[in-house]
Amino acid sequence: MEYIIGIILLISFFGLAYYCIKGHNLMIGFLLITLLWTILPIGGTLFASEAFLASNPILQFGKDNTLIAALNKIYQSAPEGWGTTLVNVCWGAWFGRVLMDTGIASTLIRKTVELGGDKPFVTVALLNIVTALIFTAMTGAGPVIAIGVIVLPILMSLGIPKSVALFTFMGSVASGIYLNPVNFAQYRAFFIKPEEMPEFTLGWYASHWGYAALVIMLVATTVLAAFYLKRAKTVHAWAAQTRSTASEQKNAPFYTLLLPIVPVILKIWLDFSVIGGFVIAGFLALFLCGRMSGTFKENCQLVNKLFYDGVVDTAPLVGFLLTLPMFNQVAAYASPYFKVILGNVMPKSEIVVCIVFAVLLCMGLFRGPMTLVGCGAATLGVLSNVASFSVPFLYAVFAIPTITVNIGSCITQSWVAWGLAYTKVESRDFLKLSIPNAYLTGVLQYVATFIMLGGLGAAWFL
Repeated sequence: MEYIIGIILLISFFGLAYYCIKGHNLMIGFLLITLLWTILPIGGTLFASEAFLASNPILQFGKDNTLIAALNKIYQSAPEGWGTTLVNVCWGAWFGRVLMDTGIASTLIRKTVELGGDKPFVTVALLNIVTALIFTAMTGAGPVIAIGVIVLPILMSLGIPKSVALFTFMGSVASGIYLNPVNFAQYRAFFIKPEEMPEFTLGWYASHWGYAALVIMLVATTVLAAFYLKRAKTVHAWAAQTRSTASEQKNAPFYTLLLPIVPVILKIWLDFSVIGGFVIAGFLALFLCGRMSGTFKENCQLVNKLFYDGVVDTAPLVGFLLTLPMFNQVAAYASPYFKVILGNVMPKSEIVVCIVFAVLLCMGLFRGPMTLVGCGAATLGVLSNVASFSVPFLYAVFAIPTITVNIGSCITQSWVAWGLAYTKVESRDFLKLSIPNAYLTGVLQYVATFIMLGGLGAAWFL
């Protein structure tokens, strides 16, 4: 009977992948799959063989492991456990709004363009670096759009084709996400709770793999942009609009331009509180840029409005994050059935995992079965139960299709979809540029993963 249930679960897995590819609501989709994966695996214990149940204690319900306790873990404890992640998301969104409101982000972009002069490739390279640095601290669709409406017209005014401009901007945004403390906390929650492995911090991750992942994607995106530029014809659209709007904007003080990376530096170097870094850098930005010059009541209203706008930016993400942990938890009950079906098929060595995932990078597109912000949580549940892999290794394995492929290259990503509409670029034209970048970057990142995170030892296993 466990084989039949395993096959049904596998079919539902691909059904979820199709659901995600079609762009339907992820929150509802994960609620439905969680309900199905609750009924089938738990109900299947009534018909499964004694040998199967004996080898899977998680499916043995009795006095010490009651059915009600299992349901409470899925539908109560699991989403509650993501509270710390959601708090970081909200404060990070607030900090992003502060950087936009004070003009710090836009000033960084304009100064970079001035430094690049009239050399398009130099400007592209510098803008990619600055954009990546900005998004080590900022996250969410709102900040990406706010920076995009500055960067994209500038790039196109330099004669860069709009498809290339969109591709290189989205790639540099994704590269910065590799060191973003909010995204790190969000993705780490798929694998462990912080108290289970406290040494797996942003600082450890950054020094052992994060810096390399960022640099690889930033360099690959920039090199491919140069290659695409060399082949393309330049068109000087939007130039007048960009110059006129730029002249009307006021620059933030030069000494505030380092504030976007302060929370990241404090976290990586001192392991300082992420939220504390956002608060310190955020209020410094507001005071140094003269945004707190009103009355106490006006200042309070400003801070409150920025927090409100930031939370609104992340609202769809928050809804998804509240259903995703239910799915992560219920995957533990479904994994024994997957193991019966796929146990002899799933790779069990680190080098094979890296090779297979590198070949199948395209499955990170369209919220596919390799991206954590799609249905990759199920793949993770299966892979982590068929062999012993270290948590940092698995994190990197799934971060690549999640960040490089989905966030930076896929048209189902919210801000990529916005960019397509804003620049009037056809989705197929964007994918022709972004998919080669996803493979070039992803393959190099998997090589780095095997070299830097392979064979960490039993201390990193749960």
